[in-house]
Amino acid sequence: MSKFKHWKLEREAGDANTGITWAILDTANSSTNTLGAEVMTELGLILDECEKIPPRGLVFKSAKEAGFIAGANIEEFTSADTPEKARTLIQRGWDAYNRLAAVRYPTLALVRGHCMGGGTELALACRYRIAVDEPGTKFALPEVMLGIVPGWGGMLRLPQIVGPAAAMDMMLTGKNIDAKRAKKMGLADECVPPRVMENAARMLVLSGNAPRQDKLPLLQKLMNGPLKAMVASGAKKQVAKRARQEHYPAPYAIIDQWQNYGGNTLAVPADKPTSLDALVNHPTTRNLIRVFFLQDRLKGFGKDAKNFAPQRVHVVGAGVMGGDIAAWCVLRGMTVTLQDQSVERIAPAVGRAAKFFEKKLRDKKLARFALDRLIADPKGEGVRQADVIIEAIFENLDAKQALFADIEARAKPEAVIASNTSSLKLADIAATFKDPTRLVGIHFFNPVAMMPLVEVVAGERTAPEVAQRAAAFVRRIDKLPLPVKDAPGFLVNAVLGPYMNEAMKCVDEGIAPEAIDAALVAFGMPMGPIELADTVGLDVAVHAGKQLVGDASPPKKLVELFEAGKLGKKSGQGFYAWVDGKAQKSGVGPSTSSGQATGDTAILAERMLKPLLDATQRLVREGVVADAELADAGVIFGTGFAPYSGGPMNYLANR
Repeated sequence: MSKFKHWKLEREAGDANTGITWAILDTANSSTNTLGAEVMTELGLILDECEKIPPRGLVFKSAKEAGFIAGANIEEFTSADTPEKARTLIQRGWDAYNRLAAVRYPTLALVRGHCMGGGTELALACRYRIAVDEPGTKFALPEVMLGIVPGWGGMLRLPQIVGPAAAMDMMLTGKNIDAKRAKKMGLADECVPPRVMENAARMLVLSGNAPRQDKLPLLQKLMNGPLKAMVASGAKKQVAKRARQEHYPAPYAIIDQWQNYGGNTLAVPADKPTSLDALVNHPTTRNLIRVFFLQDRLKGFGKDAKNFAPQRVHVVGAGVMGGDIAAWCVLRGMTVTLQDQSVERIAPAVGRAAKFFEKKLRDKKLARFALDRLIADPKGEGVRQADVIIEAIFENLDAKQALFADIEARAKPEAVIASNTSSLKLADIAATFKDPTRLVGIHFFNPVAMMPLVEVVAGERTAPEVAQRAAAFVRRIDKLPLPVKDAPGFLVNAVLGPYMNEAMKCVDEGIAPEAIDAALVAFGMPMGPIELADTVGLDVAVHAGKQLVGDASPPKKLVELFEAGKLGKKSGQGFYAWVDGKAQKSGVGPSTSSGQATGDTAILAERMLKPLLDATQRLVREGVVADAELADAGVIFGTGFAPYSGGPMNYLANR
């Protein structure tokens, strides 16, 4: 019987002094491997055994279907809420991985599936890494997304293996790296198919090849040494474009700890703003951890629809929204039929999808296979086979009702029938249904590929199981479902409408659009409200204003631009001129407008935010969204509301 609870140590048949050893992680009572205190203690015991009887090679792999290692144990991680507790947790991993990196026998991480945080740091501590060529294989150091740093050696070893520029990009963004990309950048020594992964691991661990850090080009070695300051300076400039240090201290801490402390977070004096102590005590860290759990809550919706496994989707409407919904569903493995009045109307969407697949898949063969699953269907034949049917035509009640009458008559009894409407009530659309319980809202946001949130709208008569299946579909395509009730604008548009309306009224008062946008970007929004209005289209803004704001006197400048056909980005001119997809701004700062002072940036931002905050509170009171936490999640993931704040309701509670 194994003396380990979470690991298996298997020596291959043969001479015990020379055989390859497999360290197989299978975290007890969990569907995923996590690195809790018990797991890390047992890792030390494994190294003890291998020290007594050194293997020819030690290979780490996972026994879980879910992936390699998801990272630290989340319960232990969140309980490390004081500098003292955090130091204990960091010290445990730092010491264990330093010991692993120093062993004399060769080590290898065989990575299949997700490899996150401490899992990636374990792989970095090995001499070799093999990435299994499957879609689920992803490497990441996502600590920055939680307001912390990769403290178990990631800041030390990743720059030594892939070079500091690539390492900084990975650590400062928290982005995922797939198997092929990992091989290309040097994070993985090999990228192999599953059928040969174990033999490949045996061959590589016994190969005697030099580790990646020994092969790093001279320039990269200099950038890790004498040129460190130059790299750090460049990284800070890039981070400053995206995040202010007072809002997001973690990326600045990563740069400082790599540059000045050898990637050792434990070595930073506690009184420094980039120290572990400062990060643990910073409100951003608490709020980002909160956002992580909010995201996890959204991921849980749809789990009740256990037997619903959609494979075929039918989208009606091949405009920008409908075409992009279809393309995203194809990218996530679905077969999609795309309907419009003619093949000619569908062709532009197919062309956009082809470019999208090439960009995302980075493999012409895979892109071609994906495109084969997007089928032009002007007659709507795909309705009969579809598991999910999504209507994305123009916002006209009569047209939608006529379309759904045909769909309801032909769809499978178990198919999800959904509207992507953003302004009409589902109850009105469902009024002509034979069975109105079948209609649900699945409301995507533009751009579909970028926005993680999808509102799942339950109308007055939508059956609960239908809403559950809709949420399950949203999760199946890797989006975050937010259950909302059928009300004008649901949640996201209902809070954005008053916010953008207030911003455009400020323009009417003579405040420069640039000043307004700069004030909100300084607050932490990804884009200012005026640029956002131009991006979504001023025709949409006019329509939404009527539906969501109910203002008898809409913003004058908005109406003037709309009537002149200046619709924003789509027409090349709105509040801004647009060139090559970018707004041309004059450089007027947040404190000036046509030479006149507009007051403090924070005051201007608060004025814009007040209608958004008021609307969020109202929608929670009215039950459009179930509670304040879900309201925060929806507004963060649906509008980009400053994540460091923890969401609008959390912001109100703590300011």
